[in-house]
Amino acid sequence: MSNQDSYITLVSSLPISERLFIAKQPPLSRPRLDRRLKSLTIEDSNTLMMIEDLLTWSSYPMTSTDADVIERIHDVLEQVRQPTLIAIIRQRMELRSLISALRLRQQGETAPTTPFGYSRWQQRIHNNWTEPSFGLETIFPWLAKAQDFLSKQDPLGLERFILDITFRQLQRHASNHLFDFEAVVIYVLKWNIFDRWAHSNTEAAVRRFETLTEDALGDFSGFDYAGL
Repeated sequence: MSNQDSYITLVSSLPISERLFIAKQPPLSRPRLDRRLKSLTIEDSNTLMMIEDLLTWSSYPMTSTDADVIERIHDVLEQVRQPTLIAIIRQRMELRSLISALRLRQQGETAPTTPFGYSRWQQRIHNNWTEPSFGLETIFPWLAKAQDFLSKQDPLGLERFILDITFRQLQRHASNHLFDFEAVVIYVLKWNIFDRWAHSNTEAAVRRFETLTEDALGDFSGFDYAGL
């Protein structure tokens, strides 16, 4: 069987669910998902593992700095060949940087004088630090609502909101990939979102929120909302 045929078979075997905040658990268990992912080529399996590790904060050493994280992002982007997957990584890291900037400002910090996070909008954020959405409201209309959740200290609401944004980003990419490797990666990343929400609760969200607000400068590497 060719790789294309095996991926068609793999994707066809994966149960679909778009009911992110209704379903109480992912559409299949992780062990069952991992068994099906064994049909990936070694190269694709390694790429998937690399992307999952990059997007999962628990895989980072506690001593990681912004520079460490940014270096890791660049390293992965140099190895990933698929444009869609590169776009997904950049979008996810950019979202994290924007939320991190909102959080820093909410804590009363001044605009960072050194680069932080991973975003092409760093200079715009710096120059428009006191603007409600850093002057990016037309590009990221969700920033105002995210700020509102932070202002109200509603960590679970913010977590759900960010998960929804991330999920919708993946859905848009999924519309262009049906039975290829990119479709598999998108499915796994969506599975991770389902799993995160299934295990989310107010107490855990509050702990994450308190951890963030206790960080002196809210290092990019310390941002852990939704394992985004």
